[in-house]
Amino acid sequence: MSFTALAFPIFLLIVFAAYWAVGRERRRVQNLVLVLASAVFYGWWDWRFLSLLATSILVDYLIGRRLAVAQAPRRRKALLSLSLGVNLGLLGYFKYAGFFVEGFRSAFGLGDAGGFDALDIILPVGISFYTFQTLSYTIDVYRGRLQPTESLLDFAAFVSFFPQLVAGPIERASRLLPQFAHTRSFSAEAASDGLRQFVWGLFKKLVVANNCAVLADAAFANPTELSALSLLVGLLAFTFQIYADFSGYSDMAIGTARLFGITLSQNFATPYLARSIPAFWRRWHISLSSWFRDYVYFPLGGSRRGPRRTYLNLAIVFLVSGLWHGAAWTFVLWGALHALYMVAWVRFVPRQAGSVWITFALVVLAWTFFRAPDLTTALDYLATLIEPAAWAQSYSLGLSQTVLCALVVIAMHLTERATRAHLHALAPVQRQSSLTVRWGLTGLVLSFTFLLMRTSDEPFIYFQF
Repeated sequence: MSFTALAFPIFLLIVFAAYWAVGRERRRVQNLVLVLASAVFYGWWDWRFLSLLATSILVDYLIGRRLAVAQAPRRRKALLSLSLGVNLGLLGYFKYAGFFVEGFRSAFGLGDAGGFDALDIILPVGISFYTFQTLSYTIDVYRGRLQPTESLLDFAAFVSFFPQLVAGPIERASRLLPQFAHTRSFSAEAASDGLRQFVWGLFKKLVVANNCAVLADAAFANPTELSALSLLVGLLAFTFQIYADFSGYSDMAIGTARLFGITLSQNFATPYLARSIPAFWRRWHISLSSWFRDYVYFPLGGSRRGPRRTYLNLAIVFLVSGLWHGAAWTFVLWGALHALYMVAWVRFVPRQAGSVWITFALVVLAWTFFRAPDLTTALDYLATLIEPAAWAQSYSLGLSQTVLCALVVIAMHLTERATRAHLHALAPVQRQSSLTVRWGLTGLVLSFTFLLMRTSDEPFIYFQF
């Protein structure tokens, strides 16, 4: 089920009523309501996916319990390896098996007759997100930074919590799990803030992202038949689309969680105003960037083993991050390009130096590989952009539509930076504003959403990861 589906408001109202009707002292019943609701929410796509989710929950819960009593280092490492093997094994099979089989077949010239037909495997929605979330629990327990939970119900609620199950934020067990272990009390103010933040995210998705998607789709569908200016506009449209799409989902997830007395992490912090590539990655998809930092970069040695090892560690992190986003060479090259950015920035740019425009231009360039359906399309796209003759061709996309999307995204960034309101309900609304002003602006945003939204079924971009 998607946040933008017509069934979601009905689903949310039923769950909200059942959750708070049990009373604030009945924590376990509230968690049971959330687990059952999450099963319905996730099973809405395909009920078969629930078996994979249940496997991750049971395996890591049991391993966490065993780690609590295991003393021998070899035994503890074996338990951690089992968790990594099961979770990454499931993720690897469903997300990458077809990619590697196809690569093997191409490398050795094996056709269909060779018995290596591309695997027709359905990618379970959200598997990349909840796999990383549950692994954070096992790793932190192994490191002794977190006590394992005794309640399977609490752990199931932590892993399957439906607002952030399929596209994050990727929560750490040390931050989210304790919230399910304690009593939650209803707060009208928190619920109101949650609703307003949900409306703000809905506006980002239906108005900004979906309208920009029209231009981006048109540009990437025919890169060799359009002018260079048209392709530039299309690339900018995707730049604004992916931000509004993903940050909009995060806003809706955070807002929905607040309805149930749960606080989720900030996932975006005005990334397109970053003055450097390292700063961009501290502001974009924060929960994933920090996950790779803590569970990949630091274990590899971070920056503690000299410059060359630091550069290698950065390259590994971004290559893995690219592959995390999808089993395609386009994502690998996108990650490699950002690895090159990071290494070059760390090596040659002074710590306090930087430029918003240079950073933005580099990020936009890399989005070409992220958006293109295949490597050939990406290379054709870039080749047309640098071809002088292509700049002489007539423009054929909706420039005014892109300018409007750009102005809206810039306005959101500037307002969020000025108010420091990333986790508040509506970024432009200060918490000290009157209730009338807050709900008045919310009503205005909701009205614009219904007037300007695109009704086409445009799924959230990060659902494919």
